[in-house]
This record gives sequence, C-alpha cells and structure tokens, in this order.
Amino acid sequence: MSIRIREYSESDWSAVWEMMEPVIRSGESYPYAMDMDAGGAHYMWVEKTDSVYVVEEDSGNLLGTYYIMPNQPTLGAHVANCGYVVAERARGQGIGTMMGAHSQEQAVLLGYRAMQFNLVVNTNAVSHRVWNKLGFKEVGVLEGAFLHVTDGYVDATVFYKVLE
Repeated sequence: MSIRIREYSESDWSAVWEMMEPVIRSGESYPYAMDMDAGGAHYMWVEKTDSVYVVEEDSGNLLGTYYIMPNQPTLGAHVANCGYVVAERARGQGIGTMMGAHSQEQAVLLGYRAMQFNLVVNTNAVSHRVWNKLGFKEVGVLEGAFLHVTDGYVDATVFYKVLE
C-alpha cells in the first residue's frame, strides 16, 4: 500500500468529516463543541485556515487530515498552528508522525518560522509522543485548561518548535 499527502479538495469534505466527527464527539482532545455539525467543522478546519492536507491511500481512501494557519494575527503570524486527525482505522500506523513532519515542511514553504500547539491535552499520550519525537519543546503546562468529557478538568501542554 502506498500513501501520499496531498492538498485538500472540496470533494474530500465528506471523508474528512467522517474522520473528524468521532474525534469531536469524543470530547477527549479537541476543544470544539461535541455537538458541532459538519458546517461548523468545515468552517473551523477549512475556511478559517491557510492550507488543508489529506493523507490518501493509493485506493483513494483518506487516512488523515491536517490544517495550517497562523497561531496569532499580524505580529505573531509567522508562527504556525496546526490541527491533526487520523482516521480511527489508521491509528498506530505512523500517520500522525507523517503528517507532523509534512506539516513542518509545508509551514516553511508557506513562510512560517516556527510552529506552536496551544492545547495538547495531557491525557493524549500519543500526541505527546509524536511531538517529542519530532523535536518540539514542551514550553508550558496549562493547569486544568481542558474539560475532558470523562476525566473532568485536565492539564494541557503547549509545544513549540523553531522551523528555521
């Protein structure tokens, strides 16, 4: 099986939403409203961001998606922020790590100088492993910053990496 990462196309939306919906509904890693609909998700993931990418198998099935956007406006816009979702059926296959590496390359091409993740929930051990593996620094812990659906208020970590 070959896998490639390519730019998102509007025809991908139904498959992207199919990957995103269970993640949003779980209330375990994204701060989005758990009852967000496809239109709200499209706005957050596609319309509000700079670039969106998908991971595609040679069969055409999508295995993951991520976006890139400025972490802050104007004077902080040289720092990228990204969001990532791996399809449930593709977890544990290195898709997140692949997207993490690809997003750094794309961010540099888009003119970003660094990348920051503002709210990596501490119960999400997989994300912590990926960002540490890819050379991100844990620059702070936000106590009780995320309201986890089952664990209540849990800490979240801010990750940062200079890209140049």
